[in-house]
Amino acid sequence: PFEQSQKSTRLQRLEANKMAQTVLSMEHITKTFGSGHTAVTALKGIDFSVTAGEFVSIIGPSGSGKSTFLTIAGGLQRPSEGKIIIGQQDFTDLPDKKRSAARFKEIGFILQSSNLVPFLKVSEQFEFVNKLNKDNQKEAASLLRSLDIWELRNKFPKELSGGERQRVAIARALFNDPSLILADEPTASLDSEHAFDVVKLLAKEAHEKQKAIIMVTHDPRMTQWSDRVYRMQDGLLVEDSINPHTSSKTSEE
Repeated sequence: PFEQSQKSTRLQRLEANKMAQTVLSMEHITKTFGSGHTAVTALKGIDFSVTAGEFVSIIGPSGSGKSTFLTIAGGLQRPSEGKIIIGQQDFTDLPDKKRSAARFKEIGFILQSSNLVPFLKVSEQFEFVNKLNKDNQKEAASLLRSLDIWELRNKFPKELSGGERQRVAIARALFNDPSLILADEPTASLDSEHAFDVVKLLAKEAHEKQKAIIMVTHDPRMTQWSDRVYRMQDGLLVEDSINPHTSSKTSEE
């Protein structure tokens, strides 16, 4: 009964997401490193999109292209071929300065190591996202409370557990109110209990705050709260259907 209910809820969200705003669109994305006989193609003509309020997971082994996909999705590097649109902005040939400004506005990143500044208290971590004033001090406090880490605001990262550090990292990623959040192996350094908590929190933030969230993971257990799950396989994205009777779809279709 629980699995049927969970599947039904996912289907309802998928139907709702069809009407939602597309936050990220990747069209025929190819990424090749090197040239000639040494060329390696990491991504092969990928078509992918994610909408507001959607939590998407991408799984796959090391070397399958997951990290390359995420850096291109985040505008950190350019594709060799194809088009990428984030929000209403075409990132494909955007000049570096405009690209950096648009990325800062539209995208939040959550990394495997949480990437907190070790000599700053939790409440001070947000200064590296944006210079604090009265208004965004209130926003930072609100985020810390909503993620149940307000009581940790005066602690340094070394005083926090792995799960607590990732919660701070999530709060920092949400601080600028980005439309797209990219999480690169956010549970890799956590035990199962804390890992599940972090993934459930990401799903909650996507659904309640209408954020588009993409999580890359090597652990299939972490995908059970996702609206869609993809496997990265030899530079291609293969979508896992939530209906076992529906055949998988690939980016080559």
